[in-house]
Amino acid sequence: MAHVEGQQHPIAIYFWIWGLLFVLSTFSYMVDYLDFQGLLRWTLIIAFMLAKAGLIVAVFMHMMWERMAIMCAILIPPMVIILLTLLMAAEANYVFFTRLFFFGAAPEMAPVLHH
Repeated sequence: MAHVEGQQHPIAIYFWIWGLLFVLSTFSYMVDYLDFQGLLRWTLIIAFMLAKAGLIVAVFMHMMWERMAIMCAILIPPMVIILLTLLMAAEANYVFFTRLFFFGAAPEMAPVLHH
């Protein structure tokens, strides 16, 4: 009786994911080709980027088949870093606009703020 190391996954899964990554990359390039601008552009680019990253992590890094402890150990720290970065950005905006309100804009900032 042969001892089997690990678990084999059908190769068709990898081909399907590869195809899906190709389609998502095409959509991402189409955002530039169709010249989307503003919030729609960045929302689509980030959505396609996160979808591709999620597929790569889930399938090619085998996270879909891992234990919950391993998934949490790898996925939670980046989420916490993103949350802390968003909180720092919100605080920076608050401090910046509070200083503008109480102290006014410096003369060299006037052209920047009025555009």
